[in-house]
Amino acid sequence: MPELPEVETVRRGLAPAMVGARVGRLTLRRPDLRFPFPEDFVRRIEGRTVTALDRRAKYLVAGLDSGESLVMHLGMSGRFDVRLPDGTNLSPGDFYLEGAQGNAKHDHVVMAMTSGATITYNDVRRFGFMDLVPTEELPACRHFAGMGIEPLGGELTGEAVARLFRHRIAPLKAALLDQRLIAGLGNIYVCEALHRAGLHPETPAGMLATATGRPTPKARLLAKVIGQVLSEAVAAGGSTLRDYAHTDGTAGAFQHAFRVYDRTGHACTAPGCAGVVARMVQSGRSTFYCASCQPPLTQPARQFRHKDG
Repeated sequence: MPELPEVETVRRGLAPAMVGARVGRLTLRRPDLRFPFPEDFVRRIEGRTVTALDRRAKYLVAGLDSGESLVMHLGMSGRFDVRLPDGTNLSPGDFYLEGAQGNAKHDHVVMAMTSGATITYNDVRRFGFMDLVPTEELPACRHFAGMGIEPLGGELTGEAVARLFRHRIAPLKAALLDQRLIAGLGNIYVCEALHRAGLHPETPAGMLATATGRPTPKARLLAKVIGQVLSEAVAAGGSTLRDYAHTDGTAGAFQHAFRVYDRTGHACTAPGCAGVVARMVQSGRSTFYCASCQPPLTQPARQFRHKDG
């Protein structure tokens, strides 16, 4: 599933073709994706101008001049193809199953924009979806209600980490993946951030706050490296695994900078570390780490007075 950097790559690729342009014609080639399209979906979008294209966690949000917003999620294999009138492609990231790229039978939504671009949503597994929500109700809508802070943009600080994780006994990796705390983090980039911060994935999350709720040095470091990892991944166009590439045939490159993810048995890349990358399973997901430079934290348990909510 695409993570935050891949979705941000898509947003940046779509914006030139969408923002400021009007949807001249919208074609639906099936009645549903993961969920049925909203009632009067075509009527509510055709003729509307896209005023903004934002990202919230792993969602794309296109503001419309009608006062509604088009909420889009790529699911497991959703991808956008953007073609200009001369046939050339823009380059939002796209996600596809091997062998399925370019297969028109999976083109489910087509937007003909007054910018001259044709934007096609292709989804092999149909696990993505689109919804329409009144823009003023976005924070409280079913997609975003209870969602945590954004890890990019300045909200994620050492103080925020301490506030969110204080008293939590859940493993640190599980806490970082909890979308109610920090929105948009996924397995790949959490593994990479924990390695850079020298934090063991099974460390109780509450250990990043002092007994008085202040951030520990490790809390400040973790907040910093999460931002670094995500920013580097966005700059690289995301990570190309099986399901990710650009529409012009180029690929996201951050996978070449992985320090631990999917590197089981390889030497740790941390300076001065002689360790080897290992793999464990946490909540059904693979976790990659180096036991030598990510030792478990030891700290009195006095601060863990409350169980996780």
